[in-house]
Amino acid sequence: MAAGLAAPGKDARTGKIRSLADYRDQMREITRQGLVDIMLMSCSTSEQLTVRERLFDHSTVTPACRANDTTDIHLQSGGVYPKEPSRPFRSCTIDQIQSAKVNASTYERTLGANLGLYSITPNNDLDADYVTLNAYKEFRLEAETKGFRHFLEVFDPNACGHSCPVDLGRFINDWIARTLAGVPSFSRPVFLKIAYHGPKAMEELVSYDPHLVAGILGGSSGTTHDAFKLLEESRAHGARAALFGRKINNSEHQLTFVRYLHAIANGRIKAEEAVRAYHGELQKLQLKPYRALKDDLELTSTATSYAGTGSTVSLSSTVIPKPSAGVATSVAISSPSSAPDFKSMSSAQKVALSRERIRSDLSKTNNGK
Repeated sequence: MAAGLAAPGKDARTGKIRSLADYRDQMREITRQGLVDIMLMSCSTSEQLTVRERLFDHSTVTPACRANDTTDIHLQSGGVYPKEPSRPFRSCTIDQIQSAKVNASTYERTLGANLGLYSITPNNDLDADYVTLNAYKEFRLEAETKGFRHFLEVFDPNACGHSCPVDLGRFINDWIARTLAGVPSFSRPVFLKIAYHGPKAMEELVSYDPHLVAGILGGSSGTTHDAFKLLEESRAHGARAALFGRKINNSEHQLTFVRYLHAIANGRIKAEEAVRAYHGELQKLQLKPYRALKDDLELTSTATSYAGTGSTVSLSSTVIPKPSAGVATSVAISSPSSAPDFKSMSSAQKVALSRERIRSDLSKTNNGK
């Protein structure tokens, strides 16, 4: 959605921007591949794929929609909106996500998606953040009333001026904890989507509340090693979801790229090895890679925001500890009927419980359509 005509990305064979129809074909292919847990779409694309085509009826993939599109992700050519602090905006309503209609019957509201991404961009600015928080509160209350689940994306500040926090990872963690501190369980997001700020920040967040499932956003495309290493490292330090829409969309061959992301997420291959194997697959497909293998093995700094106005993520080339379990490529969980004793559980047991909740909740969503 963000980049207008450029949003579908370039076709690796022709070098031309894909059409909207081609873009939706890519979504169909990835859904049928069945390796991702969630397919995130615009409301209009979900109307076509979810409501009209019934693409997800017999799929393990859960459809989801962007539930809002704040001003910092309006990136039309020549536009300047991202230079200003983010302001709330919603292109479609919850009713339209669930049914593609404003005034829908109870039955019609079961035909569409029932999971949405709500995005906020704090800027350490009282006036701007107050409006952002109130808009999120209104959305949560409406979502709870309509039985609509959401996951929360928290971008790094896009226009914080002289108020940019020194410790950005801690600022975002505190912002999340404070934003959700007074929110009861039925209104809480089922998981988070945030920039990766390194091992310390991720471990602090996941240890603060075991019920918070932390997911990482992919950010700008960068090299293939940037994407694979980001998943590998964040997984090792507690992330349990990876939402890599832009990185997947800007890859040479999306199905192959997703296959290696899935393998890394489940601990079956290391990031550097996956880059080499991915290039081998591109050669078999007779697709010219965007970068030579040597260049694609580099680790670079990639922007976390859509406009590139926020922070960047840089990854080290150091050896990271081996995690005890896999991470889902997209996840959603439900609250347990009785609270488990987290203090007596090992890290592996906590991860296993988290993944069981993910699978259970996605199953309920698919069966309840």
